Amino acid sequence: MIKLPSLLDPHVHIRDLAQSHKEDWDSGTAAALAGGYTCVLAMPNTDPPITETEALAQYQAAARARARCDYGFYAGAGDTNIETAANLAPQVCGLKMYLDQTFGPLRMEDLGSLIAHMGRWPADEPLAVHAEGRTVAAAILVAQLTKRSLHICHVSRKDEIELIHAAKDRGLDVTCEVTPHHLFFTAESAVESGLRGGYIEVRPRLARESDRLALWEHLAVVDCFATDHAPHTRNEKEADKPPPGFPGLETALALLLGAVHRGRLTLDDITQRMNTNVQKIFHLPDQPDTYIEVDPDLEWMVRPEELFSRCRWSPWEGQTLRGRVVRTVLRGVTAYEYGKAIAQPGTGLDIVRAKHSPLESEST
Repeated sequence: MIKLPSLLDPHVHIRDLAQSHKEDWDSGTAAALAGGYTCVLAMPNTDPPITETEALAQYQAAARARARCDYGFYAGAGDTNIETAANLAPQVCGLKMYLDQTFGPLRMEDLGSLIAHMGRWPADEPLAVHAEGRTVAAAILVAQLTKRSLHICHVSRKDEIELIHAAKDRGLDVTCEVTPHHLFFTAESAVESGLRGGYIEVRPRLARESDRLALWEHLAVVDCFATDHAPHTRNEKEADKPPPGFPGLETALALLLGAVHRGRLTLDDITQRMNTNVQKIFHLPDQPDTYIEVDPDLEWMVRPEELFSRCRWSPWEGQTLRGRVVRTVLRGVTAYEYGKAIAQPGTGLDIVRAKHSPLESEST
């Protein structure tokens, strides 16, 4: 058994409200605790999207009632909330900008909107972007022109990671994340493993072996491992127009521990990219007396019926993984232990509120 700092995920889709059949704050944070995560940062491409105060308040209320671990929300940038998005900054963990195809209505089509949002958003608050290919270059350029730091989500291609590496070498204030599914799957290998039809749909799409290898070759400039946990039901995945996304909170650490066993990563690599760097980039407060206990040699098969995520499937189902969380402790209290989510719904804290008003947050 080994003891590690708990995990922090900068990129999850918890759904809830109109999409509760896919996931809600109860099931999603139970999955997080089972995977070793004690804080998740939730994306705004929800229904309704989190672009204005009213929608943010609805999701804050849902999380207060149901979250079992700590959490934060992103505000979403769109072509219609340029004047108002920055007003949400004190209540959110960052602004998310969608420049390429994704699930939901938040894709920005206009370069002027990107420039305006970056210019208006507070310079000391995180900016995150879904950008692929050429739009990675556009986002980096605009961030530098507006003198902002920039976090690039779920990098998946060779040209993208090489560009980010070059930007960092030149001192640009850019960070990035990579997902386990882009580190371990290609479009071809996913099919070989049994994924078919809508089950292989994810954004960014699974790429080629040369892209996957490039992520590993440039690991030194990868700041975070993020799950991009994006649950959809089996019926939705088997529909004529399947939505993109993989669930990943409950399998990410085991996949990466497998890489440790093979000598491709160290435990320090995992701690840096799943705790230390996430906390630094997104200005998250400490969670005192918080840690996970892991059996690094425990082999287990991914079985959908044993998962906490409401979507009840996994791209890794049927596969045997090595390494598993056996206990998650949050602020001195056991929140998950040996397959049981112990923390009660509503006990998680809004990590942004905790940052600004820790005493008030602990008393509620």
